[in-house]
Amino acid sequence: MTVLPPPSPGVGMDVFFNARSIAVIGASNEFTKIGGRPIHLLRKYGYSGEIYPINPRGGEIQSLPAYTHLADTPSAPELAVVAVPAELALQAVCDCAQRGVKVVVVLSSGFAEAGAEGLALQADMTHVARASGMRLMGPNCLGSLGVAQKVIGSFSVALEDHMPQPGGIGIVSQSGNVGSYTLQILVQRGVGISAMVTTGNEADVDLADGIAALARDPQTRVILCCMETCRDGERLRQALEIAREHRTPVVMLKIGATEQGQAAAASHTGALAASDAVIDAVFRRHGALRVGSHEDLVEIGMAAEQLLPDRLPSQAEAILVAASGGFCIMMADAMSAAGITMPPLAQATQTRIHEALPSAITRNPVDSSAQISSKPESLLEVLSALQEDPSASVTVLFQSLSLYSSRLRGVYIDAMTRLRERYPQRALVVISRGPGDAVKQIRQLGIPVFSSIDSAARGVASLVRLSQLLQSPRHDPHAGDAPHARLPACAFENELGAKQALASAGFALPQEQQVQTADAAAQAAQAIGFPAVLKVVSQDLPHKTEAGGVALNLANAEDVRAAYARIMDSVTRHAPDARIDGMLVAPMLKDGIELIAGISRDPVFGPVVMVGMGGIYAEVLRDVSVQVAPVSEHQALEMIRALRLFPLLNGARGQAPMDQQAAAKLVAQLSEFAWRHRDQVAEIDLNPILVRAQGQGVAVLDALMIPVQTASTSDPETDHVH
Repeated sequence: MTVLPPPSPGVGMDVFFNARSIAVIGASNEFTKIGGRPIHLLRKYGYSGEIYPINPRGGEIQSLPAYTHLADTPSAPELAVVAVPAELALQAVCDCAQRGVKVVVVLSSGFAEAGAEGLALQADMTHVARASGMRLMGPNCLGSLGVAQKVIGSFSVALEDHMPQPGGIGIVSQSGNVGSYTLQILVQRGVGISAMVTTGNEADVDLADGIAALARDPQTRVILCCMETCRDGERLRQALEIAREHRTPVVMLKIGATEQGQAAAASHTGALAASDAVIDAVFRRHGALRVGSHEDLVEIGMAAEQLLPDRLPSQAEAILVAASGGFCIMMADAMSAAGITMPPLAQATQTRIHEALPSAITRNPVDSSAQISSKPESLLEVLSALQEDPSASVTVLFQSLSLYSSRLRGVYIDAMTRLRERYPQRALVVISRGPGDAVKQIRQLGIPVFSSIDSAARGVASLVRLSQLLQSPRHDPHAGDAPHARLPACAFENELGAKQALASAGFALPQEQQVQTADAAAQAAQAIGFPAVLKVVSQDLPHKTEAGGVALNLANAEDVRAAYARIMDSVTRHAPDARIDGMLVAPMLKDGIELIAGISRDPVFGPVVMVGMGGIYAEVLRDVSVQVAPVSEHQALEMIRALRLFPLLNGARGQAPMDQQAAAKLVAQLSEFAWRHRDQVAEIDLNPILVRAQGQGVAVLDALMIPVQTASTSDPETDHVH
């Protein structure tokens, strides 16, 4: 059975949050059961629409008339919740489609996660939903929640005691329990929620649908997303662009190592461009903020929602304040490690602080000293001075014990209240573990509260990145398509074929010549110029160095002839059956810095471009930047500048800077080439690339191209040198 393609991300999703009538198929009188809990919760929290319990026994369920068949309901429900065993769920979905239900949540498990039989059932379910135009969430999911209209298509225990207040944070999670846990923490902290989507097995509705739907929702200001895997890279990229278009930040927690590894990679590029790095690159490219823990997901998401739209810190700078020199040092260490600088305060600012607290240390960090406990009224003056400092820095206030003091708590909260009134556009961040009700009061003022110094440092750095991501230009996932001629088979045979294909596409390559004899090699080297390089050309020897197929720094014709004989002897002994197409004579280029650039094929996101420090140390150093192809020259330059060893290219220790712009142009050109030929090319490896002095360009010294059809059977170990 052919499964129809899904609609564009987010289409038809609004009914999950605004349905005016709901049927529960498999309804139960017992609210502890999955089929009973949605009805119980809908009635408990005052859902205003019609509720139709469906159970073959009929009668009455939770004081509502029950219907033996979905077809018997007075009208077609807009949303149906399926809570029956797997073997009955497909028929229930068919009934929903026939009845004209708009959206369905399948809570039932026992599908793709249970084996081949369950997978087949799930595929049939997908076909039914797509053929009828009905959106289907699940199966094996925790369902959905629309807070404002109290539309509950879920059995989450997080809803048993409390219904969230309407608010600006939306939750999208592939894991039902992670989504439910996130919801519970936010409710406990008094944060308002717009909606929750848990996608489970993603037979139809996927993570991209949840992101796109909440991005378009005017009530949702920030989306917290927990992702286990990506099944469709194009849809995810489209959804993230929809979120960026609507200026709805997506804070993303990606859990688990991506199962689509690069184990079959035949080049350095394939080994270096690990799948998690690709995910990271996709998030950066399309404006999602990746965090490393669930704690950060919640705290940074809450802070972003409080500071939007115009109080997000735009500079990686902070003014730190604590009533202890020790805590000041701890804060400075954490902020520095997170990439946050602490600019000096203006002299006028320092004078004001000193007048309010004569014993304070008025540099940044500001040590207000224990004197602030005896003069708490001075807190407002100190913080006001910092808010008026000419820098654009965010102020970070550490509170260790003050909120636990009945004497100090009111003073501190009053000071922060007045501060928000006086300086509504300036960002203030607080570090405090409690007590909970005091923290809640501070958050209600629009002041983010982080639970620890380290989480605050990560949070401030993340908020700066988020501000930058929201300002970055949108990217069209479909950009880069253009008509192209197919590559000839020889492009994949050896180094010479790969270089010829690149040269035909406009790549600038060093002068080289293929020869068949030692004398011809000597003549070619004489014409090209000494010193020279000699390399065997063979489609059976991608690992030329291991076979003794490379000779470097040949100073004269006799060296070339001797090297020719030596290479032929070594290659014959190493691989007696190898086909030898000749020798490649090239100039021995020395002055410059070696990079590696290449393309690998991610199974979800397609061609990926990588650049890093090259030569024989490429996989030892693993100093690489990765991005989804194609990239612009500007993006390629950003990738190069992100390398840890970039200072070597930039003229470290008084050396002349290298031609970074030429290197960026080459990387961009390579990414466009790979995108145009993505149906043919699995991997490209340019290693090394010699980046020469400013204005002298770059030289591709070795090249390897792997076709799509043989990528999975290629040897993962290579060692390419010029």
